[in-house]
Amino acid sequence: MDTVVLEGATHKKAGPGSVPGVPAPPVKRPKAKKAKKAVVFFEVEILDAKTKDKLCFLDKVEPNATIGEIKSMFHKSHPQWYAARQSIRLDPKGKSLKDEDVLQHLPVGTTATFYFRDLGAQISWVTVFLTEYGGPLLLYLMFYFRVPFIYAPKYDFTTSKHWVVHLACMCHSFHYLKRLLETLFVHRFSHGTMPLRNIFKNCTYYWGFAAWMAYYINHPLYTPPTIYGEQQVRIALIIFLFCQVGNFSIHIALRNLRPPGSKTRKIPYPTKNPFTWIFLLVSCPNYTYELGSWFGFTLMTQCLPVAFFTAVGFIQMTVWAKGKHRSYLKEFRDYPPLRSPILPFVL
Repeated sequence: MDTVVLEGATHKKAGPGSVPGVPAPPVKRPKAKKAKKAVVFFEVEILDAKTKDKLCFLDKVEPNATIGEIKSMFHKSHPQWYAARQSIRLDPKGKSLKDEDVLQHLPVGTTATFYFRDLGAQISWVTVFLTEYGGPLLLYLMFYFRVPFIYAPKYDFTTSKHWVVHLACMCHSFHYLKRLLETLFVHRFSHGTMPLRNIFKNCTYYWGFAAWMAYYINHPLYTPPTIYGEQQVRIALIIFLFCQVGNFSIHIALRNLRPPGSKTRKIPYPTKNPFTWIFLLVSCPNYTYELGSWFGFTLMTQCLPVAFFTAVGFIQMTVWAKGKHRSYLKEFRDYPPLRSPILPFVL
């Protein structure tokens, strides 16, 4: 027989080289290799959004490629259109796709058609901010020191006898120095560039108003507030400084919401800093504090051009605040319902 019975166990007859009574080790069989899933590549066609002419055809594009990577591929075939000035869309009149959008997650087939629109020459946000904020700082100081060709020759390099004029110069300079430093060390921009043409529009606004205000505040015939006098100026100074600190606090809080190099958006909430508690009632308290600063400056100088600048700024900031408030409501379902865009319970 081929088997040997030992203590009730049945074993196969030991083969040559094996120990009697010890079962042979199991034979290891090689595992069958799993078939690799074939990668389905995409074909990407980019058309001009206006003329519908074919501009580029990209073959064998990885499904996990982002729009930013597709822009880089497009730039190789059209060097005049670097990534920052490209707008890639699913529809000629639709919204621009985000750089982080992934190809396979978009509503397109394996042969994807995108539409390109040229955004024009671009310039970095940092450069724009430094230019539009540096101008008012220098212009105001030129009027304050009464450099020649601004007022009558007899007033060249003279100083005002009113202390509120010197205080206004300090407040105005402090405001724009703060903005310049925040641009360099605080702000984190979700978009690296903006159209070059915007710098001319922005500078006209900031530089023009700064020169207009400075001309009248530093004019030899300027008269300070007389109704409430020094008390009015002191109250205005407190409002101005309070709102400047509040504005800076909000900028720090917003900066901490976004890690370096990230474009993630989160709901801003109050922190331990009391100046941020206004987030309980307002979506854009940085604009609220900015408005308060210029209201204080208007009260301090009692100057009509300053009041007009404050009013125009309020209108523009309200437009920005409403847009940001709508985007918060659209993006976050749990967004606090009590918040208003810029003024608590009002606007």
